[in-house]
Amino acid sequence: MKQRPSFRPLRNHNLLTTDFLVVGGGIIGVSIAIELKRLYRDCSVTVLEKENRIAEHASGRNSGVLHAGFYYTKDSLKAKFTKDGNEALTHYCLDKGIQINRCGKLVVARNAEELNGLAELLQRANYNDIELQEISEKDAKRIEPRVKTYQRALFSPNTSSVDPKEVMSSMLEDAKREGIDVRFGVEYLDKSDNIIQTNLEAYSAGYFVNAAGLYADKIARDYGFSENYRILPFKGLYLYSSEPKGRMKTNIYPVPNLKNPFLGVHTTVTVDGSVKIGPTAIPAFWREHYQGLDNFNFGEMLEILWREIGLFISSQFDFKRLAFEELKKYSREYLTLQASELVEGIKKADYTKWGRPGVRAQLINIKDRTLEMDFVIEGDEKSMHVLNAVSPGFTCSIPFAKFVVGKIQNHIS
Repeated sequence: MKQRPSFRPLRNHNLLTTDFLVVGGGIIGVSIAIELKRLYRDCSVTVLEKENRIAEHASGRNSGVLHAGFYYTKDSLKAKFTKDGNEALTHYCLDKGIQINRCGKLVVARNAEELNGLAELLQRANYNDIELQEISEKDAKRIEPRVKTYQRALFSPNTSSVDPKEVMSSMLEDAKREGIDVRFGVEYLDKSDNIIQTNLEAYSAGYFVNAAGLYADKIARDYGFSENYRILPFKGLYLYSSEPKGRMKTNIYPVPNLKNPFLGVHTTVTVDGSVKIGPTAIPAFWREHYQGLDNFNFGEMLEILWREIGLFISSQFDFKRLAFEELKKYSREYLTLQASELVEGIKKADYTKWGRPGVRAQLINIKDRTLEMDFVIEGDEKSMHVLNAVSPGFTCSIPFAKFVVGKIQNHIS
């Protein structure tokens, strides 16, 4: 039987009080809240979400792919959490009757040089005990007749597609059944002493959890964390095919550049059998820069432009080359050309509809001028801050939440 840590609920009637206050109602925040409530049954758990609806940001705008986890090095948190998260979310969807397309994924080589990349991915899969099959070009075409690859390919049978909003809606209902108070339209503003001020009310919390995504670094600084980290937003766009559903059987990805966290232009089969190509990873000019001037924030634009100019001058990951390469992807012609290197019969005329834009909350280390490739959390006995829950954060959400709650338990025991 699990022994309860030496933590006492608050009893303060002057403010709205809660034992655990989670800011951010995406899949990470809700998953953490559920784990907290299951561990501390007698404690109150409150989730604040600034939007009026669920999954308005990364949790509802991601690719919907449940990744298998073979991209990551053995010593990374991503390797463990992706493998376990894929299994957990797959079982969750099956148990809840949530749509899931267990279509798998092919990773292809475009030339002889990329065969080395396939070998590296296979080695990582073996290290991480993840099922990944090395197959011939002929076998790849049996899986997907339209695929193009040089001699060999890799097949991941455990990669699937889901509807992220459907998953989030189900998890929200789970949270409510657990007795968690989820409040929409409530935005964190600042902290004074131990009082958290929002746009609607003030809170006194026994423990504070920051799962605010694009604003996680900013909130963390109110608590003395994220000294060397800042969020750098990248805009992701997908281009949808007008071809009949079912024209492709599986996801097709290129060999990625393992020095950065982006997987390159690929074709994704959605949960309903439609096909999309992308995504882009275009540097955004403010944190919620989805399209046009929506959510425009002049102060954020100045800060981010200044940061991006600095990275143009000097960075450890060739930001200049990345930015110029990604800006080309605003062109439908360029995106379809990239996808045509992987798949037969890709025609620009079939790809006319842009999907809902997303923004990746990518953490950078401003001291080292590097992109953070793994999960980053910081905290103490009063607060915990999820600074980098970057892709595949959606896939990793359930085991990652258990990990975060374990860290919290160690601090307050």
